[in-house]
Amino acid sequence: MHTRLILSIGAAVAALVCGRPAHAAGVVPIDWGTTGVFERTVSVEPGRFVEVCGTLTAPMVVAWRFEADTELDFNVHYHEGQKVSYPENRKAVRDGSGSLVVGTSQDYCWMWTNPSARASRLQLTLELR
Repeated sequence: MHTRLILSIGAAVAALVCGRPAHAAGVVPIDWGTTGVFERTVSVEPGRFVEVCGTLTAPMVVAWRFEADTELDFNVHYHEGQKVSYPENRKAVRDGSGSLVVGTSQDYCWMWTNPSARASRLQLTLELR
């Protein structure tokens, strides 16, 4: 039986729900749901980011994929004290997919940063397998 993970996506989604600008919303924690799949389209404003963080435990596997209409910097990361580890770290990409195999129980973050001068449309799907 597969358990699935639904994640709330970044500051932009919280901004839409709360009626605040995306840059004011901050990091959005993982939101467990019942459907098993989270799909959303959001805007990553110029010079801003969208980030989703939450605690994952071994041996979870999170399948992820995204598409954007401009190049974004993307990473999956976690902190161990002062050290930051990056299971994924890609620069200037419009799309990507993969699986995060959780070997260590940690707070993990998916993060997209928009270095361009125009907003970027981002489509994201995250699913625990």
